[in-house]
Amino acid sequence: MSGSVERSWVVVGAVIASTFFVGFGGGVIFPILPNLGVVLGISPLLVGIILSANRFSRLLANAPAGVLVDRIGTRTPFVVGMVVQSVATFGYVVAVVAARPELWFLPNVPEAWFLSARIVWGVGSAAVFATAYTIAADVSDGDSRGASMGLIRGGVLFGFPSGVVIGGVLSELAGTVPAFLVAAVFAVAASVVAYVTIPETHVENRERRAVSLWDVDTSVPAVTVGIVNFAVLFAYIGALFATLVLFLDHNDLGVFGFGAQASSGIFMAITVVAAGLFMFLGGYVTDRTGSRLPTLLWFLGLTFAGFVLLAMADSVVTLTGACLLIGAGQGGTSGPLMALLADLTPEDRMGRAVGTNNVLGDVGGGLGPIVALPLVELLGFWPVYLACAIAPIAAGGVLLAGVHHETGRFFPTFDFLEATSRAREGSSEHAD
Repeated sequence: MSGSVERSWVVVGAVIASTFFVGFGGGVIFPILPNLGVVLGISPLLVGIILSANRFSRLLANAPAGVLVDRIGTRTPFVVGMVVQSVATFGYVVAVVAARPELWFLPNVPEAWFLSARIVWGVGSAAVFATAYTIAADVSDGDSRGASMGLIRGGVLFGFPSGVVIGGVLSELAGTVPAFLVAAVFAVAASVVAYVTIPETHVENRERRAVSLWDVDTSVPAVTVGIVNFAVLFAYIGALFATLVLFLDHNDLGVFGFGAQASSGIFMAITVVAAGLFMFLGGYVTDRTGSRLPTLLWFLGLTFAGFVLLAMADSVVTLTGACLLIGAGQGGTSGPLMALLADLTPEDRMGRAVGTNNVLGDVGGGLGPIVALPLVELLGFWPVYLACAIAPIAAGGVLLAGVHHETGRFFPTFDFLEATSRAREGSSEHAD
């Protein structure tokens, strides 16, 4: 681990702050744009495309971002990614004010401004995500990596819903442009924090080679962790987030007198809070126990139990329990999973490995709604939720098989992994 323990936590804290505040810009548009679409003449279909555009651009940018990190290091891509997201967030302001007659020099095409901003934001977020986890891997070791990864995942997670909530309140109290401006200011502040505090952690002898879209890490650890991430996000984003409002409406469930739409936001918030808390807890537990696998399997089991309970939910109480279990399972898996990836990946390939993981996670999160919504309409809710309960169990099997293939053990300890890594480095130097 580079630097002192105190310096490592300062760097991790800076990454958390940066990703949290810039994530605000990603969420602030969600409660505003659907209503703004009517005012600006943007069709509902185009609104949906705009909201999803960042995920598709990030999907294409994830792998090159990971390669770039391994080529030139972490500091420059992280800071540049933050700046790109700041510019994209300011693009929301331009999209709204361009409609004013006095600003005749700006093309009055809000849909093009919004779409461009979301595409650019996705590219910036790919660079930030690839570097954030790589930085955490670089400045931590087996005894602290799980907690570091969990904290960073929590910062990323909480930034988005914070933007959703604060953006909605600000737009209601002060108007749309002030809400977007506040998001842009937060993003700029996050960029400044990153520039001032984030050191280079990854590359000493920089290679100057071309960056290919398909130059991804296809090693067993990267693909194994990526498949688990795919399965968890497919179920979490696809089955839960995409169908929850329909489930509430179908079962006539709600909280605090709200209808299905508002109530679904509250239940989603329950899962997000649970996930955020258990991201750190799960990572911390693996740091203390000396092995990632037992904790990972336990939280995958929680996700399974949550979806089983969701399939049987018929009241606010049972639905709340299901959301808590699913959120805790998803969060508790995330931190240790990224830490395991760092444990099993050589330092000079960590950027690529994170890129592979992000690609598979985005595919799972994007594919989930496409599959779940038609199946719910065709089969009903409980068969789909029970099928999604199988996903974390299958992911646990893939995880055990992949780790055993790579290490020869189902539950390797940190000491064993470090000894194996040193042996490989020694044999590699001897071969050279």
